[in-house]
Amino acid sequence: MSVIKHKNQRVGIFIDTQNLYHSAKNIYGAKVNFDQVVKEGLAGRSLTRAVAYVVTTESGEEKGFFEALSKMGIETKTKDLQVFAGGAKKGDWDVGLAIDAIKMAPKLDAVVLITGDGDFVPLVEYLKSQGCQVEVVSFGKSTSARLIEATDDFVDLDQVPKKYLINGNGVFRNRFK
Repeated sequence: MSVIKHKNQRVGIFIDTQNLYHSAKNIYGAKVNFDQVVKEGLAGRSLTRAVAYVVTTESGEEKGFFEALSKMGIETKTKDLQVFAGGAKKGDWDVGLAIDAIKMAPKLDAVVLITGDGDFVPLVEYLKSQGCQVEVVSFGKSTSARLIEATDDFVDLDQVPKKYLINGNGVFRNRFK
């Protein structure tokens, strides 16, 4: 994959928070260092907007996490967790993320999707057809091969996982600025 990254590129970052959270939890038993992941995706370029799509629960235990994202300069969009009669739960932001990326595309040179979800392949193809460079940042072990193939550039967080994870003490290695 040949991709150009320069400091004047206008970049929009769209974070599928649930996807990355579950990948880190299932693969490494750890939490994601979102500030470091965003810094990696930005790659020294001009950030136009970074949006994290998050799900709220009745307990509200995620409030501190949402505040931490805001302090990093990441906008959060929230949706309530749906709990169905049989006990099944759903908190899906795929359509909302896709719509926002499409709406922002005319103002961006590069779109960075922080997700491993193969459902975003049609979004990647559409954004590329509109002239955007599309990049994906995710844990390769849990990323759709079709998504990797469709994108202009793929950053595999599994290459240096410690850099993108928070240890058990909640210590951040580097802060996103």
